[in-house]
Amino acid sequence: MIQKAHADNFQRSLIRFLIVVMFGAILALGGCKKKTVATPPATPPPPAAPTASISVDPAVITAGQSSTLTWHSENATGVTLDGQTVDADGTKTVSPTESTTYNLNAKGPGGMQQVSARVTVTPPPPPPPQASPSDEELFGQNIKHIFFDYDKYEVRPDQQSVLQGDALWLMQHPNVSFTIEGHCDERGSIEYNVALGDSRASSVKNALVQAGIAPERIRTVSYGKEKPFCTEPNEPCWEQNRRGYFVYQK
Repeated sequence: MIQKAHADNFQRSLIRFLIVVMFGAILALGGCKKKTVATPPATPPPPAAPTASISVDPAVITAGQSSTLTWHSENATGVTLDGQTVDADGTKTVSPTESTTYNLNAKGPGGMQQVSARVTVTPPPPPPPQASPSDEELFGQNIKHIFFDYDKYEVRPDQQSVLQGDALWLMQHPNVSFTIEGHCDERGSIEYNVALGDSRASSVKNALVQAGIAPERIRTVSYGKEKPFCTEPNEPCWEQNRRGYFVYQK
């Protein structure tokens, strides 16, 4: 009986021990459970960097001409063209007098970008060279006609300096040949005026020959009153018709 009592006590102690061990294990398992860690918020991406572009058309111009700037930008909060605020996209006509570089700046939270475009200005072409005037043009510009008094064929004193100027130019242009036409006003017969016109032409020729002009360069002809320069019947008009008239010979 005593042995049985000891056995029962041992069994009950063992059960109590197992219960304690199991309870401790349960507590241990509960205490080792991992705590949930909160996920930190995601870091936002950095702001996009601004982009910019600028072009010019045409890139080469002649002084006085114009060119067009065209630009485009993205991700920018401020855009300037050579220090002046402009829209993100735009165009501008420029007329520089010398070669010029245009700078476009685009700024934003993501940074800054600078781009540029250059307009090259060339000087205008020189004017085409003017053709030298021909001998005929110079003859018309420099030779002066000789005028006479009524019914006279002698060179008047006031026409001597004019004749000397003609002689000087003709000496400087020895290849020029010419005709002296004798003209008269409408008074008198046709025959008389033809003779008077011939005397006037010869008088001018002789004065030029004496001044050193070769006689073979000079031809004379008389038209009398047949080719008047003025047709009104008054003295101012007649004065214009009494002349030794120079004509270039081609």
